[in-house]
Amino acid sequence: MLVCARLATAMIVALLLLISAPARADGREELDACQLIIARAAQATQAGTASSRQDEAELQRCRQIVRDWMLRESRMSVDEQGRPLR
Repeated sequence: MLVCARLATAMIVALLLLISAPARADGREELDACQLIIARAAQATQAGTASSRQDEAELQRCRQIVRDWMLRESRMSVDEQGRPLR
């Protein structure tokens, strides 16, 4: 009986986490969004607009995503359609 209650509780918690988890964008869409955020931040810097800590954290996360994509793409020998790059 105790095992069934624990199993049911674990299943409910897992279900709630799955339902409440934010939808993640596709990797390419996330890259495009991050490139846009970085471009806007560069424009704001040129305009002299101050950014908040939360914006700075988002900018750092986006810079890391762009770095990861650039590294991944530099190692690929084919494009998205499977054609050779070189």
